[in-house]
Amino acid sequence: MNFALILFCLLLFTFSFWILEKFLWAPARLRLGVTTQPWWLEYTAGLFPVIAVVFFVRSFVVEPFKIPSGSMIPTLLVGDLILVNKFTYGLRLPVIHTKIIDVGSPKRGDVMVFRFPADPSVDYIKRVVGLPGDKVTYEHKRLKINDVEVAISQAGEFYDSERLSYTRQSAEKLGDVDHRMLTDFDKPSFISPIGDFPFRDQCEYTSAGVRCTVPAGHFFMMGDNRDNSLDSRFWGFVPEKNIVGRAFFVWMNFSDWGRIGAFK
Repeated sequence: MNFALILFCLLLFTFSFWILEKFLWAPARLRLGVTTQPWWLEYTAGLFPVIAVVFFVRSFVVEPFKIPSGSMIPTLLVGDLILVNKFTYGLRLPVIHTKIIDVGSPKRGDVMVFRFPADPSVDYIKRVVGLPGDKVTYEHKRLKINDVEVAISQAGEFYDSERLSYTRQSAEKLGDVDHRMLTDFDKPSFISPIGDFPFRDQCEYTSAGVRCTVPAGHFFMMGDNRDNSLDSRFWGFVPEKNIVGRAFFVWMNFSDWGRIGAFK
């Protein structure tokens, strides 16, 4: 369901009634001495200001999302309700997603929401690992950017409340962002691409993993739950035009209110 398109249609629908009420129907009632507004105008013209505010905030300020999978564990958990900053990477027109004001670009380490390249109707959330021009290598469960290995350190254990088990977690720094991630170094490191994708020739798959050079205007994304995330390692790069915004805050998790707060 394209909620942005539905909201835009509601905006136009209620706006048309609001215009007619303000410049045609209300003056006509005034001339006739009628002071009562028909009930159906409360649910059309009366809703226009509310829908207009929601549409503006959702399109240009922040947009709420719900985390549906565990690909970003331990940073984000299933059921987290998050807010996404819609202007950090530039203002875009709703529905058609055309950038109209260039404010900034994604930085390495950002948690970013984007429209899945293979199906733009689906929103994905991953962490920015590779910027345009970067050489990203993920072999033997080790990440290298431009031939420099990203250092990791032990960071205790993550408790999975659904599986009632503990998993070893690591600390990693991408750009200026320190974060936690999960990797099972005992699992095979082989990665198999999912079909063909744009700039497939920029990636080399081996038994050890994958090496990719990020094309201009694209980004290489990975989930923090490295062994349980279908990301750029499998389906390729995210074009700049598919960016939705930067995720930055958990505003609710009905299973765990302690989740509320900012994250990186």
